[in-house]
Amino acid sequence: MSQVHALSDDQVGQELRKMTAFIKQEALEKAREIEIKANEEFSIEKSKLVRQETDAIDAAHAKKLKQAAMSQQITRSTVANKTRLKVLAARQQLLDDIFEAASKRLADGAKDPAKYRVTLKNLLLEGLYALAESEIQVRARKVDYDIVKEAIKDAEEEYKKTIGKTTTVTIDEENPLAEGCSGGLAIVGGQGKIEINNTFDERLLLLQSSGLPAMRETLFGKNPNRKFYD
Repeated sequence: MSQVHALSDDQVGQELRKMTAFIKQEALEKAREIEIKANEEFSIEKSKLVRQETDAIDAAHAKKLKQAAMSQQITRSTVANKTRLKVLAARQQLLDDIFEAASKRLADGAKDPAKYRVTLKNLLLEGLYALAESEIQVRARKVDYDIVKEAIKDAEEEYKKTIGKTTTVTIDEENPLAEGCSGGLAIVGGQGKIEINNTFDERLLLLQSSGLPAMRETLFGKNPNRKFYD
């Protein structure tokens, strides 16, 4: 049988020191592993938090830039629209002033009897050609009756010479044009159902509608935004 030898106190102490040193070494190594892992996790979490914060700051900055750009765009659009409206208003005012000045000068067309007689003849002929009737009435200002009678004779002669037919024109003295009218006349046919208003005032109104595009182009140039033309 083998004999078990008891360890001496020195041997026991030595063994305890070895065990203690081993355990301490294991503990130190474990502590280092934990520290290294903790540092790695801290670095990862720190990087993650920094990245998140950076992304948040970048997103906030981008949002502010977008809002600023939109605000600037809205401001520019508002200013441009207000400017355009002011320009349009100024242009319209100019056109209104032109037509108002023309309206005040309409009566000048009746001051020269000879020229006015020719004008009345031409206005009457427009109606005669359009109606092509044998009997026509004209309405005029009472003050113009004498010169209108002369214009009627001229128009009847020219109409017969051009068309080869006669027409009789009389003045409708029961329905004269208002004295506030600037001049011209109205031609009535179709047994009183058709009236062609060839007064100076009505011709100016026609010019305001039909001639307005040409006037705008003459005064302000072509509209770059206009795509269709009559």
